[in-house]
Amino acid sequence: MPKHYLLYGSERYALAILRPLQAAIRARGDETAWFFDGPGAEDLVEGERLLSVEEVRRWKPIAVLTPGNHLPHFFPGVKVEVFHGFDAGKPRHIYIRGFFDLYCTTGPRDTAQFQALADQLGHFGVTETGWPKLDPFMREIAGPLPPVRTPPVILYHSTFSPSWSAAETLYEEVKRLSRDGRWRWIVTFHPKMNPETRAKYKALENEHLRFAEDDNILDLFGQVDMMCSDTSSALNEFLLTGKPVVTFKNRRPGPQLIDIDRAEDFEPAIERALSRPPELIQAIRDYADAIHPYRDGRSSERVLDAIDAFIARGGRNRRPKPLNLWRKFKLRRRIGYWGPARIR
Repeated sequence: MPKHYLLYGSERYALAILRPLQAAIRARGDETAWFFDGPGAEDLVEGERLLSVEEVRRWKPIAVLTPGNHLPHFFPGVKVEVFHGFDAGKPRHIYIRGFFDLYCTTGPRDTAQFQALADQLGHFGVTETGWPKLDPFMREIAGPLPPVRTPPVILYHSTFSPSWSAAETLYEEVKRLSRDGRWRWIVTFHPKMNPETRAKYKALENEHLRFAEDDNILDLFGQVDMMCSDTSSALNEFLLTGKPVVTFKNRRPGPQLIDIDRAEDFEPAIERALSRPPELIQAIRDYADAIHPYRDGRSSERVLDAIDAFIARGGRNRRPKPLNLWRKFKLRRRIGYWGPARIR
């Protein structure tokens, strides 16, 4: 009989992250279904099955996979986190909520952090797999770094957090630089960006600047020569292309970034990035290998193998997960399910 896998999301971005897993599951002759308790269900397409809580429990998936940091404890199956992005500058362990049996990490840097915590806490396992969202992308960018376009194209992206976002600080610079035609611009924001800030940037649209509404930012990476950002996790995804990133007051700067802390340094930083200094390009490659060394586009298959191996080991960790009563109550209230946790 085919295995059942549930794909669980609370935001629309879950679709782009979990659909490569769906493709890998189906390629094995197994079946997928979806459950959403937030935006995203309305964007499912023909052939993507949406289940209710009771339908999930009757369907009995062998695993529930999500990019978020929680999921319904009363769903059957191994609980697996595959992450919604790379570490944007704060320790990952703050997201350990006691809901998961298995964390599928993206690369050596995250694996080391999570394994240390797994050894200490004992209620979850860790397997390094790479990030499923990147599977189609990694296949597309295979090959040498392409030359800079004429004119160059710049992606401007900012996170939504007011304390981390540079969107308001750099607005006047983006406005000025997007009007002379020397460079082309594509602007995109995190889905939770302040609507007023979003509207200001959308109003800048002209023949040299396009405001992109794309749900999957990876679709834009092949269209540009560099990125400008702040402390968004998307910049780490972009660095996997080998192209430069200019950041404003990044929370964790390093040699892989051109980081500035004054708006007047924005233009010269962009000029340096477009010149692609060899030492910068090498630092980007080294960093990419640390966060996601997988270039084969088969991370989804590794996640499925990790689930199979976990089940083959008995499907248990050496310690039970914490009770999590308050978080479980909030999740039940959010979903509106008050029935038993165990399947009868």
